[in-house]
Amino acid sequence: MRVGVVTFPGSLDDEDARRAVRIGGHEAVALWHGDHDLQGVDAVILPGGFSYGDYLRCGAISRFAPVMTEVVAAAGRGMPVLGICNGFQILCESHLLPGALIRNDHRKFVCKDQKLRIENTRTPWTSAYDEGAEVTIVLKNGEGGYVADADTLDRLEGEGRVLARYLDGNPNGSMRDIAGITNERGNVVGLMPHPEHAVEALTGAGTDGLGFFQSFGAAIAG
Repeated sequence: MRVGVVTFPGSLDDEDARRAVRIGGHEAVALWHGDHDLQGVDAVILPGGFSYGDYLRCGAISRFAPVMTEVVAAAGRGMPVLGICNGFQILCESHLLPGALIRNDHRKFVCKDQKLRIENTRTPWTSAYDEGAEVTIVLKNGEGGYVADADTLDRLEGEGRVLARYLDGNPNGSMRDIAGITNERGNVVGLMPHPEHAVEALTGAGTDGLGFFQSFGAAIAG
């Protein structure tokens, strides 16, 4: 499969995401924020970083990037889209996912190995995991607190759209310990932790994140 990874001004995990795609057995395609062409990719990843310097709000400017016009349209057609950290913020700002990400409740940047529980394995990005699997994935953010109104939170819970939850403590004040969510169709996923940093043992972070880069191939082929 050909997986596009978008680079915005200020992206810093785009190369890590492309490497993770290659380790997962697929072709990584570099996409540029200013382009109107997804180059025929089968899936898209919006990587972590500080796109456009996080001015206004994290992801608030990126949503207007030319490439996002194509990403939004492709997501509407069912293309798998994964937003990691800043990418999650961009997906919320683009209204592909509900809610928002705000400053961590302790007002400090956090960087740690974070334990998660995978609660939804029905997406193209998580089908390689067992439901309820407990994994450890790197978390690094300053504005990672997921918030939404009570009705939205209840709907996410009731429809099984909470993708992953934090375990062993909430690192950023996210409501209901939410670490990631999906849209109604299940093809668009936002995740605050960084699975691309946990794909090979050499880094010391283990390989618990690799499933995110192996799942979509089988899902698309199916």
